[in-house]
Amino acid sequence: MERVNTPNLDKIADEGGYSRGFTGGKKGGYSETPTISAVGYNSLLTGTWANKHNVWGNGIEEPNYRYWTIFRFLKEARPQAKTAIFSTWLDNRTKLIGEGLPETDAIKLDYHFDGFELDTVSFPHDLDKRYILNIDNLVSYEAAHYLKTSAPDLSWVYLEYTDDVAHRYGDGPEMDRAVQIADEQVGRIWEAIDFRRKNFEEDWLIFITTDHGRTLEDGKDHGGQSAREREIWIVTNAGNLNSYFQNEKPALVDIIPTIARFMNLEIPQEQEMELDGVSLIGPLSIIQADLRETEHEIILTWKPMEPEGKVEIWASGENQFKTTGQPDSYKLIGESDADLGKFRIQKKQLPGDRVKFVLKGEHNLLGIWKVND
Repeated sequence: MERVNTPNLDKIADEGGYSRGFTGGKKGGYSETPTISAVGYNSLLTGTWANKHNVWGNGIEEPNYRYWTIFRFLKEARPQAKTAIFSTWLDNRTKLIGEGLPETDAIKLDYHFDGFELDTVSFPHDLDKRYILNIDNLVSYEAAHYLKTSAPDLSWVYLEYTDDVAHRYGDGPEMDRAVQIADEQVGRIWEAIDFRRKNFEEDWLIFITTDHGRTLEDGKDHGGQSAREREIWIVTNAGNLNSYFQNEKPALVDIIPTIARFMNLEIPQEQEMELDGVSLIGPLSIIQADLRETEHEIILTWKPMEPEGKVEIWASGENQFKTTGQPDSYKLIGESDADLGKFRIQKKQLPGDRVKFVLKGEHNLLGIWKVND
């Protein structure tokens, strides 16, 4: 990304920003998440890691739909909002978003253009995956056309070819060219967005990112927790990018809270407390919550983003949300000056061995769990 010529992504980043980021949850911790494609997609869609959304592989066997996707947040808050998906994989709509399922309250997208990997007549499968390139081109042209003419409120465009090229060839000229092709496809979509902005005076936000990195040795594979497999990148046209985006390494799960803030989409507090990300635009109070234990104490830490303000520390010994979708009962156990970046709790104050903490600042919440191995 940083070496290959990508004029369209550069154009978008010049308007907003570019950052390296990460996926994979907390390495070695309760939220460690495989760097696998569908797992990353669901972390993006829900703003949570796999310990919550429960997608652990590309089979997408038992998603936990209690953790809503951004599409459901929007549809529940604004039923008239228009949504769309443009994708190779049918599973992105039917399994991850869960269109039509009772568990998702039978959410329905207003427009879909997907599932072409199943059409082996129009797209006969070949070893070099050129059929995926052809599908990506079709998807990007249709996305550009539909955004330009119909302007849905929320869309997801999925392009696959770079992943297939990397698996086959790894690092090298083939991958460089695949990145340039993806840049051309994104350029079509950006041109449509720019048309809407100029001719209809609409405000549009775009995020372009990836679901995982690659193995260090040759760039062919992924799935583990090496630094390169966990490293992603984020490009956006967003204005008002905060110092967390600009100076830290944001996470894949930060994109959904950012979209919600941009759209003035209010997420109910019991669900906001479950999000693992924070907004990349606008003010933040605290970031990067962590936890360590001594024999008698729990020490919560965070990084303050403002010189003043307070942080409330709430704790719950329940996890009903994950199993039933019902809100957990939280108790306020203390308050700290945000700039201290630390709060000590005696273990005897806690409601049990497994505790969910929520750190509440003026502008945002952070969640962190205490769990036993």
